Amino acid sequence: MDPAGVRARANDLPRKPGVYQFERADGTVLYVGKAVELRARVRSYADPRGERIRRMVAKADRIDFSVTETETQALLLEANLVKRFQPRYNVRLKDDKSYPMVQLTAHTYPRIEITRDPADGATVFGPYTNKGRVETVVKALRETFGVRGCSDHKFSNRDRPCLDYEVGICTAPCVDYIDEAGYLADVESVRRFLDGETGVLADPMAATMDDAAEHQEFERAANLRDRLEAVESFHGGGAAAIQGHEEQSVDVLGVAIEGGDATVARLKSERGKLVDRERYAVSAPDDEDRVAALLSAFLPQFYAERELPDAVLLSERPDDPDVTDWLESEGVAVRVPGAGREATLVDLALKNARRQVGRRDETAALAAELGLDRAERIEGFDVSHAHGKAVVGSDVCFVGGDARKSDYRRKKLEDVNDDYANMRDLVRWRALRAVEDRDDRPAPDLLLIDGGEGQLRAAQDALDEVGWDVPAVALAKQEELVVTADGVRDWPDDAPHLHLLQRVRDEAHRFAVQYHQQVRDEVSTTLDDLPGVGPELRKRLLRRFGSVDGVRGASVAELAEVDGVGEATAETIASRL
Repeated sequence: MDPAGVRARANDLPRKPGVYQFERADGTVLYVGKAVELRARVRSYADPRGERIRRMVAKADRIDFSVTETETQALLLEANLVKRFQPRYNVRLKDDKSYPMVQLTAHTYPRIEITRDPADGATVFGPYTNKGRVETVVKALRETFGVRGCSDHKFSNRDRPCLDYEVGICTAPCVDYIDEAGYLADVESVRRFLDGETGVLADPMAATMDDAAEHQEFERAANLRDRLEAVESFHGGGAAAIQGHEEQSVDVLGVAIEGGDATVARLKSERGKLVDRERYAVSAPDDEDRVAALLSAFLPQFYAERELPDAVLLSERPDDPDVTDWLESEGVAVRVPGAGREATLVDLALKNARRQVGRRDETAALAAELGLDRAERIEGFDVSHAHGKAVVGSDVCFVGGDARKSDYRRKKLEDVNDDYANMRDLVRWRALRAVEDRDDRPAPDLLLIDGGEGQLRAAQDALDEVGWDVPAVALAKQEELVVTADGVRDWPDDAPHLHLLQRVRDEAHRFAVQYHQQVRDEVSTTLDDLPGVGPELRKRLLRRFGSVDGVRGASVAELAEVDGVGEATAETIASRL
């Protein structure tokens, strides 16, 4: 776009806060920005200061925009869109977290749901910083107005209502228990609340709470009171700052930049003790103060869907005051320490960041080798059993090359001594949860199957049966060959993208074996045959020593320390095992 085109487009924009996007004609998003006033901010791009932004404007063919109610919502929406579109000219955290939004879909009978990736045509509200508050409010909306939350798969072809109707959170439009006009009137009430008319929901909740109190249903009244507080604070633009509390959780961030790459190292401190260390790959900005600019982009993207700490320690303050204002409005103290223990922690975070920066991007190399758009999010699958007994499956997740343990899942499977059938059942379970909207995790870029051609074929059969379109490969351990749908790849032993797949495969195997051992010990152990050892004592023994092998290796004295184990029983256990 030339300067005249930018000015002309700016004149069409409102004088309201929001987010703007510079795009190519094919829909490729080049840059996402936020604005306190859209018209004035976009007009400034007619004469951009930096050469990099000048090149971006020249490549753009159009400017799109979204209006928000507040500047904070603009800040959070910008973070969501940067994560979603990965624009070339934005500072990007290689991470898939985003802030929750609420959408009313464009169906004849719209459904309400919390989402990070809105559907085409949906009416979207948010984003919001407190997912727990959003979940409470959406549940209250469904209980009050009966708007459906089920997937299209569940909604279609029903001859009787589901459990949601029985528990009072849906009016069952799927079986015509409510007509279209009545249902849409309820949807309109939901829309009015989400637009800011708090009384639409708060008033009937308050009446229900008072009625419960009058009938001495005090527990129900207290529950309604707590939910009413969440409803009434929903449009308040964030929690009030916490005053005078002791800081229990502190994040320490250090930034290292090398060329176009950057790393942010995070040290997490709880009650004065370091409990975790993590590093995150970030694209580096071209701004004069690169660290301050990077932190301005990193902080909103990073704290999407993460619990905010009590304080954040930084080596520099972000150059965008809206970011620090937002954090402080949420009760987070933002400090740049000059000396003392806090300054030492910042120095340690900087050393961690410098150790990582410049490392080759394994996920990009993997995507290039497999012909994928990206391979940021990988889920690994493995099955473990003992001759068809205590069969379990693991589903582990790696994001940006690092394990995301909060997104691990596991599944008990039918006891069948058939590795191919077990893998088919495991992948089919994951795929069904995805297509039926029962899995709250984002869709992966790649599935990795622990095994060879047979396991991959079984997994692909499950994907085709369910209709979940996600690429899958397998990694056979014996020769470390990567099996794909179109052939076998023999990558060099030192290839970083092979090392990434090996880490995912090994972690899936570890997690599956660990769960198998747990299930095996829970279902049947040699302890069951010992006199004097009942179910409760068996649990205490396994909890104390970890496994049957641990019990077997314990001395009589150690066994006798377990509650409920006398000297005679300890000697019996030791001699029999």
